[in-house]
This record gives sequence, C-alpha cells and structure tokens, in this order.
Amino acid sequence: IPKIGNSIVALLWGGDCVCDATLKRFFALHFLMPFILLVLLLAHLGFLHTTGSSNPLGFDISHETAPFYPYYLYKDLLGIGWYTVILFAISMFFPDLFSDPENFIRADPMKTPL
Repeated sequence: IPKIGNSIVALLWGGDCVCDATLKRFFALHFLMPFILLVLLLAHLGFLHTTGSSNPLGFDISHETAPFYPYYLYKDLLGIGWYTVILFAISMFFPDLFSDPENFIRADPMKTPL
C-alpha cells in the first residue's frame, strides 16, 4: 500500500524485521480471533432473533414466515448435534484417519526426514 505500507509492516512486525514481537502479536491474534468471531456470531443471532431476516425485494410477507424460535433454533441445534456426533465418532474410532503416513515411521536420530 503506497505511503502507509511500511508503517503497517512495522506495526505488524514490531520492528524492522520478523522477530519475537511478531510471534507474540500473531499468537495473540490467533488466540483472540475465535472469541471475537463468537461475539460477532452471538450479536448476529441476537439481531436476527429480534428483528428477523430482511426481504431484499421489499414485499410484505410477514404472514407467511416462520418464527426463529422454536423452528429454526431446533433445526440449528439438530445440525450442530449431528456434526458433534460425527466429529466425536471420527476422533474416537478413527483417530489417525487424517494423519500423514510419515508420522508412523519409527524415529531414527541418525537420519533426517526429507
């Protein structure tokens, strides 16, 4: 970015080069991002629950809509439940399904892997 690019890079890096401050800043960002996304998700669901979803065409179809609670809430909870069951089943019964085959090679301190 012209004129402000160097300032942004120095701010992200914490100096003139990638160093310990860079690692700490990105670790803090990596740690805080899920919590920030969770707060934004809850705010979005709160606004959706109070005002409802919008209609881009502008038609008044409020008599044809279903309320958020209980219909969509139960539907979302059912979907979350199924994903949780699938994730639990994979992690308990097939823990190395997505592992790299090289992880199962016996370690040899005299040989460096490729």
